[in-house]
Amino acid sequence: MIVKNEEKTLDTCLNSIKNLVDEIIIVDTGSTDKTKEIAKKYTNKIYDFKWVDDFSKARNFSFSKATKDYIMWLDADDYLPKEEHNKFKKLKESLDGTVDMYTMIYIYSRDSNGKPTYIQRNYRLLKRANKYKWESPIHEFIQPTGKIVQTDITIIHNKITINEPDRNIRIFEQMVKNGHKFSLREEYCYASELHHMKRYSEAVDKFEQFVKKTIENYTMNQHYLYMALIKLSECYKALNNDSKELDTLFLILKNQMPTVTCLYKIGDFFRRQNKYQQGVYWLELAAHTKDDSNNPEYEKYLTYLDLGVCYYYLKEYQKAFDTNEKAGKIMPNDNSYLKNKKIYKNFLK
Repeated sequence: MIVKNEEKTLDTCLNSIKNLVDEIIIVDTGSTDKTKEIAKKYTNKIYDFKWVDDFSKARNFSFSKATKDYIMWLDADDYLPKEEHNKFKKLKESLDGTVDMYTMIYIYSRDSNGKPTYIQRNYRLLKRANKYKWESPIHEFIQPTGKIVQTDITIIHNKITINEPDRNIRIFEQMVKNGHKFSLREEYCYASELHHMKRYSEAVDKFEQFVKKTIENYTMNQHYLYMALIKLSECYKALNNDSKELDTLFLILKNQMPTVTCLYKIGDFFRRQNKYQQGVYWLELAAHTKDDSNNPEYEKYLTYLDLGVCYYYLKEYQKAFDTNEKAGKIMPNDNSYLKNKKIYKNFLK
């Protein structure tokens, strides 16, 4: 682990794995709170590393201190839920050195009811003998190689506070100043960070450059291209550029099978344009589409919510109510669902 000022989450993280792993290695990059004090309750393997705005260097230093056959990495705001412990123990017992990398499910964000809104898969358990190296100063990664096995073990991301909200974009801008030659992955991540910071015009410029470079080899670059186009459409939405927003979404449909997210966004576009029949068409497609996206339940919730609104304005009140109830089955305590339920119910009397 690499940590800095993580006193609010570190205890939860380390307590969740203390009885599962054989050693705990903490690399501190400059904490000024009680982070080290908390870490000392769990391990004496605590090292200092001078922060140089480069996550890969810090992570590689942390990996260099590992002594066991496999290395698992966590962030300080991650934890392994109790219901996952037995699965982890069984995996550990089965390790025989023939597998190079194991992936785990990562619930990156959740709604107010604890339901996942964004899910990833990460390479979390790595064979130490392979000497894997982290790459890139920000949004660091390890190139997957060798025999890879996917597990059903789930890690929860438990972000409470953001200590340095401008850190990531600062690192990217320093990379630009230093003349860093960006990989395609880094170009995507830089554009995504601009999108996250709501610097939409700049994000559009970077995403458009990325798409132009990669669109001719869509299949080869599909993972990042798809996400780039989704975020590009969101930038155009924020900038009120309706035609570009829709063109960007249709570019996805031109190149791959539809996803719930893409179809929902097209339906939502027409709902915002008060074109409710078109909205119904695309949202019904989204509601009946299955895909392996990172947040299918949450996107289905938004789809049913929007669909109910379209039916309401088309004066099909029973359909509006019934569709909204489907949203309620996914997020029963959400304010939007409850507010719409009250409105639609009045029209059924």
